[in-house]
Amino acid sequence: MKVLIAGGAGYIGSTIASACADEGIEPVILDNLATGRREFTAGRVFYEGDIADGALVDRVFGEHPDIDAVIHCAALIVVPDSVTDPVRYYRANVAKSLEFAAHLLRNGSRRLVFSSSASIYRPAADLSVNEHSPITPQSPYARTKAICEQMFADIAATQPIRVLSLRYFNPIGADPKMRTGLQLRRPSHALGQMIQAQEQGCPFRVTGTDYPTRDGSGIRDYVHVWDLAAAHVAALGRFDTLFEEDARFTAINLGTGTGTTVRELFTAFNKVTDLPLESVDVDRRPGDVVGAYTRSDRARHLLGWQPEYSIAEGIHHSLQWATLRDDVLEP
Repeated sequence: MKVLIAGGAGYIGSTIASACADEGIEPVILDNLATGRREFTAGRVFYEGDIADGALVDRVFGEHPDIDAVIHCAALIVVPDSVTDPVRYYRANVAKSLEFAAHLLRNGSRRLVFSSSASIYRPAADLSVNEHSPITPQSPYARTKAICEQMFADIAATQPIRVLSLRYFNPIGADPKMRTGLQLRRPSHALGQMIQAQEQGCPFRVTGTDYPTRDGSGIRDYVHVWDLAAAHVAALGRFDTLFEEDARFTAINLGTGTGTTVRELFTAFNKVTDLPLESVDVDRRPGDVVGAYTRSDRARHLLGWQPEYSIAEGIHHSLQWATLRDDVLEP
């Protein structure tokens, strides 16, 4: 089996590529390296360029007519950046995805796995969600994902392609074999900020302490990135069985099913690390929301998938990767 991974040089895309390769699925990488890293494509078939470049996509399929499915991970993902520069986000995430879809159709691609986000949901009173929860995105980034989902559903309704939307919760960790990990040296998510605070010898900033959670900090469903990658491998293997009757679009949440607050993640971090942190409370950042966690069993039933790695293991792998990152990635 061969799969095209758009955005396959990024954090999640490169991990999916490794998981595919480990299972005998050949990954073909397409990435413009806006945020991805060339080092993550070493030893793999790699095309440098944009998903909106029709001639390049035609070339990929012309040279690999045996591509069985496409995984679309190419996107900008930083919520505060989407608030300050929404034009860039709508152009990169929505407009280019529409062009990409047209290129896939022209080349006869019939199976698309879309990397979506749980940030599109409005959580219930207990902050849990499932695939039937209301879609009410609270940031430009989240709206780009919701718009893409609707766009792909409309396209699939009348065109010869089926689309599986995998709605991610909050990835942490790195490839356990340390082939890839988070490429950003200054990530915006909580665990990355903790590692950065540790490196700089300063307190971790808890951004927002007035949320309706058990300790006032935001809540997330932290899922190990290798577990996410394994879910994609499962989806590729079962793709044709995932759609009900004549359905052309479906969605599955990928999370642990457990909500962890930022303060709880901070406590877990200090249990794993040899250099415990202090914390300081600060105001919310632009675009920050309380968060959510999944209560769906859909992934287990349809994909035969459930997370295997704990939060402690995710923290450990993130810390391990942080010590190796600058040796793996060029400045």
